[in-house]
Amino acid sequence: MQGIMINQRGTIQNSQGANGFAERAASPKTSSPKLTDGQSHFALHGANRIHYVTVGQGKHTLVLVHGWSCNLGFWREQVSALASVSRLILIDLPGHGESDKPQTDYTMDFFADAVIAVLHDAKVDKATFIGHSMGKAVICRVFKQAPEKVAALVSVDGLLRRPQGTPGQTEAMVAQFHSPHYREVAKGFVRSFFPIPGTDALRDEVTIEVLKTPQNVMASAMAGMLNENLPDWDLKRVNVPVLVFNAKGALWDANYESYVRGLSPQTEYRLFENVGHWLMLERPNEFNAALTELLRKYDLIAK
Repeated sequence: MQGIMINQRGTIQNSQGANGFAERAASPKTSSPKLTDGQSHFALHGANRIHYVTVGQGKHTLVLVHGWSCNLGFWREQVSALASVSRLILIDLPGHGESDKPQTDYTMDFFADAVIAVLHDAKVDKATFIGHSMGKAVICRVFKQAPEKVAALVSVDGLLRRPQGTPGQTEAMVAQFHSPHYREVAKGFVRSFFPIPGTDALRDEVTIEVLKTPQNVMASAMAGMLNENLPDWDLKRVNVPVLVFNAKGALWDANYESYVRGLSPQTEYRLFENVGHWLMLERPNEFNAALTELLRKYDLIAK
């Protein structure tokens, strides 16, 4: 997986360095924008800078929010499919990617506040929010705080309600990421989300990116997701489209599907077989086709 960084001019370059970016920039322009065509920005969230990238244009805006210990580069395969029909805003959540990494509690509300700060900085009145994994919890908290900003919610392999567990289970999970062996724990955690043979190379690339996230951010964000003393992100009945794309697995049983279908009169529920947690990277063409189909159905991107 190519990470992204900011060069001295404030534009995007890939993690191979300026030469790799220069070669891409010098090549003939195609009709499909890429992440490297984007413009890099920083919004202020309190004293902290939140990095985000804009690419594409149009009357529709899509805000893409990555998952636990990831970064905005995890959406790179979606840019060419979406930037020609909408304006994209890809965000590095606080503690991740090129955003500042303060010593603080990384709760879902802290992340949601940062997303809202980006909306103000980018002058966005209303957008469709797409969240992968933990990013789905973040966009649900955005909806709780600023429902007037939300045109639709798109969940990519993430729960729309907080998982039930005992305090002991939560403490045990979080404690693993406080331990000196947290890197091995994180490697195993990522590995468990790649059940399909032949995905080893992508798994290793994802692992490299995940391990760039500081230990305190990993542990605190995990606690922020699971701690029952913090506000939940459970989605209740809403009046906006709710689009759900999941990799088929034990979590997505009939009970959960029934819950999701009852959230909105404009609910769509899609399961992908033979794919892992990062389905938008593992099967990008299939995922992009399904996503654009439903975004067009609800007039959330250009026809």
